[in-house]
Order: sequence, then structure tokens, then C-alpha cells
Amino acid sequence: MFLQRTIRKRVEVKGVGLHTGEPTVLTFCPAPEGTGIYFVRNDLPGCPAISTRAEFVQATTMATTLGGKAFSVSTVEHCLSALAAFRIDNLFIELDGPEIPIGDGSAKIFLDALLESGVVEQGEPRKYAYISQPIYYGTEDKHAYVVPYNGLRVTCTIEFPHPKIGRQTMDLDINEHSFAREVARARTFGFMKDVEAMRAKGLARGGSLDNAIVLDNSEILNPEGLRYPNEFVRHKVLDALGDLVTLGMPLMGHLVLYKAGHDIMNRLVRTILESPDCYRHIELGADLPEDALVGRHLWAFS
Repeated sequence: MFLQRTIRKRVEVKGVGLHTGEPTVLTFCPAPEGTGIYFVRNDLPGCPAISTRAEFVQATTMATTLGGKAFSVSTVEHCLSALAAFRIDNLFIELDGPEIPIGDGSAKIFLDALLESGVVEQGEPRKYAYISQPIYYGTEDKHAYVVPYNGLRVTCTIEFPHPKIGRQTMDLDINEHSFAREVARARTFGFMKDVEAMRAKGLARGGSLDNAIVLDNSEILNPEGLRYPNEFVRHKVLDALGDLVTLGMPLMGHLVLYKAGHDIMNRLVRTILESPDCYRHIELGADLPEDALVGRHLWAFS
């Protein structure tokens, strides 16, 4: 049986917010089984907390923002992607401001923090959303869908009319090892013309070549170049894994994405939650559906 997990000890992540440009400190804190994942704003009176569930997604423009009536937490996807890959079910994430540290634009700082803290199993079984029927959400030129699969697999395709990007596809079975090796170090990216527009609106104040891949009309401006030949699509996989955490339970299925950003992912997650006939709650090792093909992909979680 697969058990719920939390971290072994508190660990801090320090950096600046991508949009605020302000220094910020994030602290991962262990939480009891059955808690879920919560962000806690320690800088506000009463230290209000907010769940990572889809109903609290407030905005999906440029990043995923969770919000309540009086406060919000923005740019959560990189942090959540690392938690998903490491099968963290229960965690308090303390923050001293409204935005997650951007680090180098990837999930590496959060991966490093989890490795430093360590992970422990807890006493309650881990429940999965096992996809039994296809679930789809799409617009005219973008879509996302999930189909049955014994594990978590992501196939992601992006297309940008830029000579350094073009069309890229990545297909990967997700576990903590493949995430660390193939996904975690892939950085966010943007175009200089968009950066200038965002800064005119008071955004991207913390953005630089140290925490993003930046492109002009024809070239990559970062002197060190790319970490992977297809780093752009790898980062989109990273983002999708983070957004998938808002489902409220780990997914067991094959996620297929085409030009899907934060908004499409949020709408797919909500569509899944509104389609109870298309998925089942299961405990791996205890009640795997009889129609599931038990194979190597099941053990992608181990």
C-alpha cells in the first residue's frame, strides 16, 4: 500500500518574487496525515492559510495565483511541481509575502529543499484519482485531456513562431527520479517585448537573465544558452505538474497537452472534478481496479 507523505523537518527557501522583485522567504513545514497542502501567509494578521485546491485558483495569467477574500499567493506552480513529483501529500508552506521565490526560474530550489529535508511516510493510505474514461477540455487552438494509464504520464506539445523554439514535444513517465533528471532544471521563458510590456504594468520587477530564458525576435539572450535542447517544452511539463496539484489528489492517468498554459490546465482540473463518472478514488496496492493493466508504469510512483 502506498502511504501519504510529508517532509522530515522544516526547511527554508529564500529568493525574490518574479513580479514583485521583493525578497521573500518560504518555509516547508511537516503536516499531519490528511491535512493536504496549504500556503500560510505569516506576514498577515492571524497568519491566514489557503488550500491548493482548484476552487481557490484566483488567476492564471502568466502564472497560477491562489486567493482568498483578503489575500493571495502567486507563482505557485514551480513549487507545487516539485511537491507533486516527490509525492508530498501533507505540508504547510509558510510565506512572508504574496509571492513564491522564483529561484533560477525552474523548480531546482524546491527540489534541493526537499532533498535537504527528506521525506517520511505517514500512517494513512494515499488516495489517487484513477482516470477510467477520457476527459477533455479545449478551445479553438489549445487543448488538454487525460486518458486511463497505470501511472502518471505527460505528453506535452508546444508551438511558438520563433526560430529557437518552433514545435517541441516531450513524453515522460513522471516520478521523482525522472522529474529531477528531465524536468526540474527547465527554466521559465519569455520574450523581451512581453517583458517590457509587463514592466510597464509594474510586473516582472524581479525578472532577469538569472531566473528566466529571455528571447528577442530571433535569438536567446542568455549567454549560457539552454540547459536542454528542448528546455521550453520541459518547462511547460513542469508547469503542468504544478497546476495538476490543484486537483486535490494525485492523478493516475496520461495527460496530453497541446499549447496548454495555466488557464487550460485549471479548466481541465475543474472538468475532471465535475466528471465523477470518469474517475475513481483508489488506494494503490489495496484496491487497484480489476480492469487496470498492472505493469511497469504502476511503479513509476515508487
